[in-house]
Amino acid sequence: MKPTVGLIGLGLMGKPMGRNLLKAGFPLVVWNRTALRAEDLVSEGAKLGANPRETAAAADVLISIVSDPPALEEVLWGAQGAMEGLRRGSIYMDSSTISPELARRVAGACGERGVDFLDAPVTGGDWGAKKGELVFMIGGKAEVLERARPVLDVLGKKFFLLGPNGAGQTVKLAMNLILALEVEALAEALALATSAGVAGEKLVEVMQSSMARAGVLDVKAPLMLKNEFAASFPLRLMHKDMRLALELARQQGVTLPAAAAAYGTYSAVKDASKDDPDYSAVARFWTKAAG
Repeated sequence: MKPTVGLIGLGLMGKPMGRNLLKAGFPLVVWNRTALRAEDLVSEGAKLGANPRETAAAADVLISIVSDPPALEEVLWGAQGAMEGLRRGSIYMDSSTISPELARRVAGACGERGVDFLDAPVTGGDWGAKKGELVFMIGGKAEVLERARPVLDVLGKKFFLLGPNGAGQTVKLAMNLILALEVEALAEALALATSAGVAGEKLVEVMQSSMARAGVLDVKAPLMLKNEFAASFPLRLMHKDMRLALELARQQGVTLPAAAAAYGTYSAVKDASKDDPDYSAVARFWTKAAG
């Protein structure tokens, strides 16, 4: 018999993850702060938890994937919080992107309740979530990862055990910093080329046949050339991840000058955006600068 999975957070990533679990035959209990987002999963066979605590209490494996550290703290320790519902012997896996420090705090609270915890942020975008091809960066114990495998195998294609609790979040912040810098570098290069009268498509064509090619740029370049920024990963979340990476760097005594400069640009675009665009919309900075 398959374990019951609880899922908290039904946004761009959480909802397709829930759908894949249902298709694989896992009993699923879901909760989302905006209840309307749960309706289609409930119509497909999921049960709706009344609150995070009830959702956790029903689960053999609980997964959360929410927007930021304050949202996770509210889900876990707010009114009717999930932490009080977690059962001894269950597994809790958080796939949000948060600080390593918070991940370790969650791990400590779970340990006091006899619950095994994995910090397990993901990459792969909403398309990876829909296909069940996410990549998981995991902090925790190998034996807990193995216990969680039947669930994880439905959601992802690669699982990297990176160290103790907090290691998954550390690698996720470092990796997202690279993605943010790569996309900004392309935006700057496009601004340079087009200002000199060369079509951006020509730059991208050469880039894709050179050492400058990168998977993220293959995906984002067509959108940036068309100024179309429908969010597969919202800029507001990338901005949050960059802030967390810079906070971690300060704690570690590491100076990140390129990251700090890029964070200023992402901040300017986020503050000026009236929609909720993809993070490739950082290109708007140079569009605005060019008038």
